[in-house]
Amino acid sequence: MDVVVQQYAQRCSELYAAGGFAAVRRTAQAGLDQVGPTAVLYRWLGQAHAAEDEDDHDAEAERAYRSGLALAPDDLGLLVCYLELCLRADAFDHPARAGRVATLRVRIDELAPAGSPERQRVDDALGWAGRGYWDDLVAAAGRVELRQAESAELSERVAGALRAGTPDAGSPATAGEDVREAELAAALELLQGRANAPLRYLLTHRTAAYVITCVAALGVNRLLVTTGVVTFSAWGWLLWIPLFAAEGKLRAARKLARERVVARIEERHVLETAVAANTDDRSEAKPRTGGTPDGNGHH
Repeated sequence: MDVVVQQYAQRCSELYAAGGFAAVRRTAQAGLDQVGPTAVLYRWLGQAHAAEDEDDHDAEAERAYRSGLALAPDDLGLLVCYLELCLRADAFDHPARAGRVATLRVRIDELAPAGSPERQRVDDALGWAGRGYWDDLVAAAGRVELRQAESAELSERVAGALRAGTPDAGSPATAGEDVREAELAAALELLQGRANAPLRYLLTHRTAAYVITCVAALGVNRLLVTTGVVTFSAWGWLLWIPLFAAEGKLRAARKLARERVVARIEERHVLETAVAANTDDRSEAKPRTGGTPDGNGHH
């Protein structure tokens, strides 16, 4: 039974790393249905709910964590995950959840040795929980910068494929479970067709497109104001629409790629389960040889 639990936990880990939180919940629940209440699967179920960062999912995450702790009160993984959820809770809307922080922290301090990964996670969680408004703004800016860097990196790879004349590079059929390859395949797929030719051109010359668009937008606004057409102009910013559309294609490609990777991982898990079941059936059906019930080979 422990082997089955470990298999489900490994599958949850793979799906979670790929961003397939709904798939993690399905897998963890399937494991719980098969093997019964298990602390590690309750932890994965709770984490997959908490990752959605919504009130309903937070409530389900808390229910899963409490169910797991009822089975294993000293499970550090569960305690740390539950602490992170409670630290994120609004003290006004969820006072009971927020009030459990002190108790959980004391228990974790008793169980987690100094320098352990669990203690580091607690320190990190306490660090971001104590951030101020300015810290939140800095963190938000960092996330925006990261997304822009991801878009720029994907744009460069798309441009390279287009310049090389290999628009079918990294097709969905060959991308497999590699997220980067799946992103490239999805981007090239979404940019196909005559209607997307301008967007392909903008992404192929992304840096120049940004510079020219910025200069043109400012120039149009200044021209309309200086000629007296308007006293204030924002019309020039409409020139950014094609670039925003191109960036939207990249965002859609990243989302589609992750959905495909998660689906492929789930398909592999189903296949592995079917193969294992088939192997077990063959083992049970294989006739025994080498003797009779008397153990001496006599009939």
